[in-house]
Amino acid sequence: MTSDARQADSARRPRGRLAATAMALEVLLGVGAIGGGLALMVGPNGEILPLPVSALAGSPFANYFVPGAILFTIIGLGPFGAALLAWRRHPVAPLLAFATGAALLIWLGVEIAIIGYASNPPLQPLYLALGVAIVLVGGAWMRQTRAQRSSLS
Repeated sequence: MTSDARQADSARRPRGRLAATAMALEVLLGVGAIGGGLALMVGPNGEILPLPVSALAGSPFANYFVPGAILFTIIGLGPFGAALLAWRRHPVAPLLAFATGAALLIWLGVEIAIIGYASNPPLQPLYLALGVAIVLVGGAWMRQTRAQRSSLS
C-alpha cells in the first residue's frame, strides 16, 4: 500500500476514543489558557484578575504581561494546534497530546515555584488534574498507535 493510500485509508477511519478525548481536553485547556492569558496581558497589574503584583517579587517579571503572553501562546494556542492535528489524524498528534499535558504541568510547577500554591479559587488543582489527564491520554494514545503500527508491519 502506498503512503497516499495509507493516508486516505486513515482519513476514512473513525477517530478512536483516545483521539477524541485528547482533542476535547486540549480544546478545554486552550479556551481556559487563552482567556487567562488575555486577562493577564490586558490587565497586567491585576486589573482584571485579582493577582497581586507583589507575588512576582524575586521573579524576572515586573507584572503579569509576559506570563500572560506565555500562557496565551504556549498553553493556549498550542493545544488548539495539537487538537487540529489530531482532527486531521496527523501521526504526530499523540506525541503532541502528551507534550501539551507535560507543558501544562511544567507551567504549573514554575507558577507554584514563583507565586506559590493557591487553592482558592481551585484553578491550580483543577489544571494539575487536567495536565495529568492529558499526559495519561497522550501516553496511552502513543502506545496504542505504536502497537497498531507494529501489527501492520
